[in-house]
Amino acid sequence: MAGEKQEFKEQLERFMAHLRNDAHDDARALLAELHPAEIAHIIESLPSADREMVWQWLAADIRGAVLSHLHDDVRVSFIHNMGLPQLIAATEGLDTDDIADILQSLSDEDSREILETMDRQDRERVEQVLSYPEDTAGGLMNTDAITVRPNVSLDVVLRYLRLRGELPESTDKLFVVDRDDSYLGVLRIAQIVTLNATTTVAEAMISDFDAINVAMREADIANHFARHDILSAPVVDDHNRLLGRITIDDIVDVIREQGAQSLTSMAGLREEEGLFSPIWISTGRRAVWLGANLLTAFAASAVIAQFDATIEKIVVLAVLMPIVASMGGIAGSQTLTLVIRGLALGQVSSSNSVRLLRKEMAVGVLNGLLWAVVVTIVVVFWFDDYQIGAIIAVALVVNLIVAAFAGVAIPLLLRRMGSDPALGGSVLLTTVTDVIGFLVFLGLATVFLL
Repeated sequence: MAGEKQEFKEQLERFMAHLRNDAHDDARALLAELHPAEIAHIIESLPSADREMVWQWLAADIRGAVLSHLHDDVRVSFIHNMGLPQLIAATEGLDTDDIADILQSLSDEDSREILETMDRQDRERVEQVLSYPEDTAGGLMNTDAITVRPNVSLDVVLRYLRLRGELPESTDKLFVVDRDDSYLGVLRIAQIVTLNATTTVAEAMISDFDAINVAMREADIANHFARHDILSAPVVDDHNRLLGRITIDDIVDVIREQGAQSLTSMAGLREEEGLFSPIWISTGRRAVWLGANLLTAFAASAVIAQFDATIEKIVVLAVLMPIVASMGGIAGSQTLTLVIRGLALGQVSSSNSVRLLRKEMAVGVLNGLLWAVVVTIVVVFWFDDYQIGAIIAVALVVNLIVAAFAGVAIPLLLRRMGSDPALGGSVLLTTVTDVIGFLVFLGLATVFLL
């Protein structure tokens, strides 16, 4: 994996060098050697002007595959500049879920025209996927599942597969259904070729293989795949009728998007924010959270203002204040990140949240005591003042305990309110640790030093 990553990094650097040197023929030759996903990654790494030039180099028969791997905002920018004939050509040969992703970026009229160019069976499959929210199993699934009946022999199944001539990509199992298409279980390809040919599907199938409900959310599907270590899974409706399947390549895309979303959300950015998003769009998106952060900064400043007399008389407090706030902020961020990750993986729930809170607060106490001793020694050595050393020690312990509490409580509260914990958690946590840190430190200094 590391070798592949390094190899692609070298390819990207060579491609960029070709562009800088206007060696366009060499750049196009390099593109022809790459997988559509690698081409998509290169395009996303380029400024807007270069993206359009590279896009024009791509053959019509590969554009659809590249579109399916592009991030939403980049894909939409290309789609809006493509004519209807180009869009129709781009969707040919794509999986149902990839076609649905592209159509969701189009106007209703353009989507309708593209659907009308498909044969009836393909059109119905795409319309079925489009009828579900895109972040659910229904919006993620492919409708190309191969089904068999339980009463036939493996020999019959094998002959059927040979007649088909080609299997859908990532097919590691067939799905067993009855006459009403009700899901009964799965039949692995390995069983078809290794068991006795006279064995029936009912005897060979795995009947306790869990299906995914069509309304299940993407994050829960990813957790399901990770827990059961599977390559594909059936999708059923509320009546247990088989609708399609989800494969591991779809889940890899989900995991990648969730990882990117978590990183950008922690920084107060929207998921659509890219390296080379337009300047005014990026400015507007970031201004919202910069404004929110400014309000929290004013809140912390208001606390400091209440102790201006204390700071004027004991100037050393102004030197030491950032230590208390920053230590609380770092400790809280560690806990916040851990809890958000646990929520994303389905590891944190109401049943274990209290125990998690106790554990994190215990960690806060121990770290608070450890670093309180260190800071006290430094302060006494630096300023030769035991009282200030003791005050900052107490403030550190209190703030680290509060940071641990806030790091657990804030994401749980935001999740209960229906908000994204990664998006607003860091801003709220910073406010809590700054306000409490300054309040305790300066409050104790006012009581004991004035």
